[in-house]
Amino acid sequence: MADAKVIPFGEDRPRRRGGGARGARAVDAVAAPAQPPGPSRESGPVGLPSPVEESVEAPAGRAGGAGEWDRRIAGGLAFLRRRITGEYEVDEFGYDKELTDQVLMSLMRPLFDKYFRVEVKGVENIPKEGGALIVANHSGTLPLDGLMLQVAVHDHHPAERHLRLLAADLVFMLPGVNELARKAGHTLACAEDAQRLLEAGELVGVMPEGFKGIGKPFGERYKLQRFGRGGFVSTALRAGTPIVPCSIVGAEEIYPMIGNAKTLARLLGLPYFPLTPTFPWLGPLGAVPLPTKWTIQFGEPIPTDGYAAEAAEDPMLMFNLTDEVRERIQHTLYKLLVQRRSVFF
Repeated sequence: MADAKVIPFGEDRPRRRGGGARGARAVDAVAAPAQPPGPSRESGPVGLPSPVEESVEAPAGRAGGAGEWDRRIAGGLAFLRRRITGEYEVDEFGYDKELTDQVLMSLMRPLFDKYFRVEVKGVENIPKEGGALIVANHSGTLPLDGLMLQVAVHDHHPAERHLRLLAADLVFMLPGVNELARKAGHTLACAEDAQRLLEAGELVGVMPEGFKGIGKPFGERYKLQRFGRGGFVSTALRAGTPIVPCSIVGAEEIYPMIGNAKTLARLLGLPYFPLTPTFPWLGPLGAVPLPTKWTIQFGEPIPTDGYAAEAAEDPMLMFNLTDEVRERIQHTLYKLLVQRRSVFF
């Protein structure tokens, strides 16, 4: 029986059952030879790895298109075999790079490219290597902005970097959502996990507004809520990594929240229960987001490596840096809104 290989940061260890301490699971079945995962971007249909992953020569005389499909099918079968036999790698947080590249990103790209038609600016401000903390505004009633931010970083950055999002406790309490979130690289929004990821050279994404931002009424759109006590700044200072402000325009209008059924939210254990022009009046159809036009802009990074080690304990410095990040994001939001000609086009 074969298990997924757990790859802790900075060292190699023997394979362990269960995908690491964070709960990722690998499927056991009859062992088969492991195949190395293919490149991330040149992928075929959903769930099928890159044609170059499994090199299969087309029969003599067959058209090039048929040979291409042969290679894709062979790559897809190899991908499925690795999933069944557990011959794939996850890190100790449960992140499954192969599944994210070949399946989850492929599922999100149509929404990113065709539905929201996301325009990405300033991606050159994200470091080509090493850790960095990306701080963004949060909105939209449902956290689709986090997923679109993840696609924007991976598909538009020259190094095709992966963004590890810090998510609220509620995400990891929902059956099914918990497993997918961990496999996509998300982890609990706590300082310890964030610092370990940053020190390991990962890109970490945080949306400090939390539920206050994502659940705010439509009348307060694009007005940033409080950024908490600056815990994200303290984490970046301890890791010595830059902070990259990020502004997202377009997400506020996908579910215009005109009301909040607070009593129902308390009964369901939710931070809010949104009432929109279409939900819950149209049933499941009301859960379809409006096809707004999005812009994601990354600002100039704020360096933190010049501060002393004890700077992370200075409350006044925390306040000043937090306020600077918030002001930069808010200023860019206003600038993008002035430039926007239409919500949908």
